[in-house]
Parts: sequence; C-alpha cells; structure tokens
Amino acid sequence: MRTIWWQDQAVHLIDQTRLPHEQVIVHCHDYQAVARAIATMQIRGAPAIGAAAAYGVALGAWHAPADSASALLTQLQPVYETLRATRPTAVNLFWAIERMRRCAEQVAANTNDADQVRRQLLAEAERVAEEDIATNKRMGQYGATLIADGMNVLTHCNTGALAVVDYGTALGVIRTAWEQGKRLHVWVDETRPFLQGARLTAWELMQLGIPMTLITDNMAGHFMARGQVDAVFVGADRIAANGDVANKIGTYSLAVLAQAHGIPFYSVAPVSTLDLTLASGDQIPIEERDPREVTHVRGVPIAPAGVRAANPAFDVTPNRYVTAIVTDRGIVRPPFEEGLRQVVMEEEL
Repeated sequence: MRTIWWQDQAVHLIDQTRLPHEQVIVHCHDYQAVARAIATMQIRGAPAIGAAAAYGVALGAWHAPADSASALLTQLQPVYETLRATRPTAVNLFWAIERMRRCAEQVAANTNDADQVRRQLLAEAERVAEEDIATNKRMGQYGATLIADGMNVLTHCNTGALAVVDYGTALGVIRTAWEQGKRLHVWVDETRPFLQGARLTAWELMQLGIPMTLITDNMAGHFMARGQVDAVFVGADRIAANGDVANKIGTYSLAVLAQAHGIPFYSVAPVSTLDLTLASGDQIPIEERDPREVTHVRGVPIAPAGVRAANPAFDVTPNRYVTAIVTDRGIVRPPFEEGLRQVVMEEEL
C-alpha cells in the first residue's frame, strides 16, 4: 500500500485523516498543498513526511517559472522554507529538504538548464521514496529476529505502511515476523489524541490478517502486570546522538512501564531519523498542536467549552529505557553513541 506517489505532474497521497472509514486520495498540484497535507497530518509518520517533502520540492521546481538553473535555485528558497515550517520534530523532513537542495545545486553547478534541474529533482524524489521502501524491508528483517514465535507485542501510534512510503518501521518488523510464519498477537494502543493506533494501526493489521487487540493508552500497564506483553516496538521521529528517542506522545510512559516490568523496549527507525548533531533528547524540538485535538474527537467536543488543554505531539524517551534501536544498518544496543555513529558512517559510505 503506497501512501504517496507522483503522477501527471502532481503529488498524490492517501488522506490519513479520513481513515479507516473512507479511503480518499489527495491531489497536490503545488508545493503549498503538499505543505498543508503535512501540517494537517493528511500524511504523517517521519519517513512519509520526508518523502512528501522531497516530492514537494520537486513539485515546486516543476511549476516554478524560472528559465535558467540559477533562477530556479533562487525560486526554490521559499519552497524549502514553506516545507521546513510545517512540523518541527520529525528530522526526516529536514533531511529530505537538505538532500533535495544539494541535488539542485549540484546539477546547477554543471548546467544552466532549468529543465535539467527539474528532471533531476524529480528523479531524486523518486529515489527517496524507493529507498524508503527498501530501508523498511531491511529493518523488518533485522527487527524480526527480536520476535519469537508466540509473542504478544505492544505498539504505539502508527508505524506501518501509512507512516512511510510503503511497508512500515516498527509495524514492518511485526509484519516481517508474521510473514516468516511466527505466531504473534499485537496490543494496539489507541494513541490519543489523534488516535493513530485506533484509526490506522488497527486498520492495517486487520488488512494484513495479523491478530490484534485495541486498547486505550492507559491499559498498557494492566496487561504488562499480567504477563501479557513480551516486547514493545515503537517508531521514532528523531533520535539524538546518545540514543534518546523522540516519538509520539505517550511513548515515554510505555518505556518506563516496560522497564518496571522487565519487558524489552525497541525503537525502529531508519538512519535518516538519526540526528547526531543533537547530543541528547533535551535539544529535540517538540511540536505543540491545536488543543482542539484534545478537547474534541473527530470534531465532537468531549470537554467543557473554554477548558484549557495542552497538546504536545511528541515526548522524549531517555536512552536508559531503550533496549535497542533497530535501523536499516542493523540493531544498535547501549551504549548508543558509538553504535549510532557507526551506522551513520556506513550510510554515508
């Protein structure tokens, strides 16, 4: 199930705000529409956001009126700025924009043909998308070694095909284990306030035929205490150099609960999600979203009118609660600094 693609000089994506009850395709004919789709969470998940940003840059270049490569580079600046401003936490967004910027400048250094730059930017965006799919499948193979036959695993938010271009990160690990013939059961956190678990993960697992049970976020400790959770698998939106993990709000609580019950806690993320420029998670910017996502569910108010509400979209799990980080270059265990640096160096080579 591909979440985003280029067709007929436009970017097309699945509107994840309409799932699971409607499957609607959004057609983005300019980069501003791509930016709106990211900001409103029509497309979400760190790797998917990165791919969307790459396609957004290509779309901006495609419709820019520049007739020379040098003019196109200038006209791409507001495209980069608009896309950068959409969501602050997921580092894949900034990684993809920087990759596209470098591509444009490298091509323009050798030609003043604007169309050549446009063609190469689209090709680069397509590479970002295709590499994401291959990356997810590699992570699935590495991570599946951590799942034994008969396991009950718990996951938070949505980390399946909908969070990437295709296949999935943490849910991709679960999917790979299932495809290998391992019997397993998945506890799916509903993931308030945006309900990505209830709306998206449950839907994906049902499509795949993988046994699952939906629970509210505050039920996790209950099932852990009863010995019904063997491992926790989550994704990540940014991982600092020391292994601190920023992920969907509620992840930190799960990690603390998992450690208290002796349950391994794994984060699954591609190398593009690692941000070694940040020494620790204290430096990761946390997005604060509209309080109406807390006070309302699908537009229906559930709290008193005028109530004050907070809505941080992410939290940071300190590395001491993380058993291992599964990347597309292998499984990294504590101490994380050296291992994460090594997988990034391998990526660059």
